[in-house]
Amino acid sequence: MTRNLLSLLTAVLLSGAAQAAEPAPAAYPTAAQLQRMTARFAPVDLKVDLSKLPDAEKRALAKTIQAARLMDVLFLRQAWAGNESLLLELLDDTTPLGRARLQAFLLNKGPWSRLDEGRAFIPGVPPESPASGNFYPAGTTKEDVDRWVKTLADSQQRDATGFYTTLRRAPDGKIITVPYSVEYQGELSQAAQLLREAASLTKQPTLQAFLSARADAFLSNDYYASEVAWMELDATIEPTIGPYEVYEDNWFNYKAAFEAFITLRDDAETQKLSRFSGELQWLEDHLPIDAKMRNAKLGALAPISVVNSVFSSGDANRGVQTAAFNLPNDERVTAEKGSKRVMLKNVQEAKFQRVLKPIAQVALPAKDRKDVSFEAFFTHILMHELMHGLGPHNITVGGKQTTVRQALQVSSSATEEAKADISGLWALQQLVNKGVLDKSLERTMYTTFLASAFRSIRFGVDEAHGKGVALQLNHFLDTGAVKVNADGTFSVVPEKIQASVESLTKQLMELQGRGDRAQAEALLEKQGVVRPEVKRVLDKLQNVPVDIAPRFVTADQLLQEYGGGAGAVQK
Repeated sequence: MTRNLLSLLTAVLLSGAAQAAEPAPAAYPTAAQLQRMTARFAPVDLKVDLSKLPDAEKRALAKTIQAARLMDVLFLRQAWAGNESLLLELLDDTTPLGRARLQAFLLNKGPWSRLDEGRAFIPGVPPESPASGNFYPAGTTKEDVDRWVKTLADSQQRDATGFYTTLRRAPDGKIITVPYSVEYQGELSQAAQLLREAASLTKQPTLQAFLSARADAFLSNDYYASEVAWMELDATIEPTIGPYEVYEDNWFNYKAAFEAFITLRDDAETQKLSRFSGELQWLEDHLPIDAKMRNAKLGALAPISVVNSVFSSGDANRGVQTAAFNLPNDERVTAEKGSKRVMLKNVQEAKFQRVLKPIAQVALPAKDRKDVSFEAFFTHILMHELMHGLGPHNITVGGKQTTVRQALQVSSSATEEAKADISGLWALQQLVNKGVLDKSLERTMYTTFLASAFRSIRFGVDEAHGKGVALQLNHFLDTGAVKVNADGTFSVVPEKIQASVESLTKQLMELQGRGDRAQAEALLEKQGVVRPEVKRVLDKLQNVPVDIAPRFVTADQLLQEYGGGAGAVQK
């Protein structure tokens, strides 16, 4: 971890208040055990060629990275109220155990191991990570919040359950909503200033428009215009910065966490994938679901960007790394404008080489390993992100208009991840059948997905992606689409896999279309588990990294050259 980042965090943390940690008796890992825990993430140097960027664009990029560094501070605060004071304590502990705890803390963005069901590895904190994050009033239960929300008028409910507010207690004890622009005013004001400085440096009009609009959004709490500007972004530098994903809110999946991906677009690879955008309405029209649940007209914009990651922070750089994303999540924007899919190519290449290929050597029989390909891995991740935008989103439950996210609450994330995965396989098969994709993909995509299922389950079935993949693998086993061989390896059963994929696609999408939270919870509880035959494979993967730990070499060099100091968290 770099000295300059710690200086930044220390300066910001000292200026704010934090909640005291709660003691919890437990046996905590030693320094050696912590080092083994963090070694599950393979260090990877992420380097991006900036040689074609003019000097003004490099300066704009450096300013954007500086703004992105502030997302780390905000995410720490959102994840747990005690994180900031605990980090200051860890910074003062120079013992080998203290250094090991700090390394694990920075990797997990908190004192709980995200690969180990959120268990604490530092004394003096709750034994498990708080499901509520730091989005709701201290001392309040989930049921208290749910009851309070139901007493509100519709417009107030939208604020209370919206992405960009926290809930706090007023001096009179009543629960109130607080806009992010007020809750995080100090850091957001700094970030807005840095984004405006970046906007003044770049010569690219759409980048200038997005940076300016996002700076305004940080201060106004109205993100609509900046989300549209992000959708329309057409520039060599592609930043994504702000509050986006709701995984950290494990009470309701209402509240968005701050993150940043600062990337450079790969124009050649982006051009190759542009053909997929034109197939989305056709795929929507042929979804294997009740026709009433299909979208007659998708949002007009469906850009796909292939990029290389220069820097990431906040929710985008904790524990397991994001390989691709589909944004925005605001249902108003997606309904009116569509959504954009961003593929982090250098991150995916590192995951494939360092993690997936070694897993295939253990999980698959020798005859199947040749069918594990980067093209299939990359293309399915793309289709996963595309399928987030298809199927039910805005729905009616009990005569009331709502969204799938709000209807399914905490089960929405795992259900949505499983839906995007399984329907991504379904969609690839349709495009092979249609002649859009080469038939050779039919041979590689299912086997590559099977190997990757073990990769994702290792993230933990308490996490949305891991639980969603466990559900899918168990469905394949139950329908005979995947078999366990005599030696414990797993194989796809070609004659059964297509029907199995289609049936689960239908089940998950129609569940979402009904807003059936009870069924979603029951399905995840039954199927989102690690069965013994799967665990036996996982136990053989002890020496294979679970994921990568990026070191942002290019970002550090850029900040050293243009000011701001080295900004990457080194792990």
